[in-house]
Amino acid sequence: MIFTQITTVQDTTDVLANSTDSVRIIDLLLQGGFMMIPILVLSIVAVYIFVERVRTINGASKTPDEFMSQIRQQVEKGDVNGAKLTCQHHDSPIARMIEKGITRIGSPLKNIEVSIENVGKIEIFKLEKNLSLLATISGAAPMLGFLGTVIGMIQAFISIAQEEGSVSPKLLSEGIYTAMVTTAAGLFVGILAYLGYNYLVTRVQKVIHKMEYNSIDFIDLLQEPR
Repeated sequence: MIFTQITTVQDTTDVLANSTDSVRIIDLLLQGGFMMIPILVLSIVAVYIFVERVRTINGASKTPDEFMSQIRQQVEKGDVNGAKLTCQHHDSPIARMIEKGITRIGSPLKNIEVSIENVGKIEIFKLEKNLSLLATISGAAPMLGFLGTVIGMIQAFISIAQEEGSVSPKLLSEGIYTAMVTTAAGLFVGILAYLGYNYLVTRVQKVIHKMEYNSIDFIDLLQEPR
């Protein structure tokens, strides 16, 4: 009895192993048909946008904590040129906003605020570049997957209709799972793109908050009595 159970378990394990060997991920993807091509292209574009945006946002958020302290000291001493040089040594949105404000020192405070806001809008546009495209991919990839499934099902039923006599369950099952591959691939790409988009939006919002905080700090500095 025990020997029979061991043999049964071994046979089941062999079947699973053979199934795993015979149906690999790459084989399934190749079975998806021509609709897998645009899904693959969207996945490559999504990965490129995510990696490029992460690098850009990381660079934008690397303003040192002592940056505003240096600017405060130099402005209080009247060293405007030194403050400009300090800003130019930092490649970040905050530094460019503060530099624009420093160049407007002597103008009415409202003009300084507007100048800083204009630079801030440009920097935010740079940070959000291609995020809308990533959001589009998160919605378009699943729809392409569904379209590929519908096309695959139509082709499968056409093949079944052309069969004479009884329809083989194997033929029917192969047509269905082949058609479903594009849906799975589209959903996979869409979910990853959606998660990546939300992660990047959160990171951008943190940088924007930091930009607003430092610009307000700079305006308050200019309003302090000397």
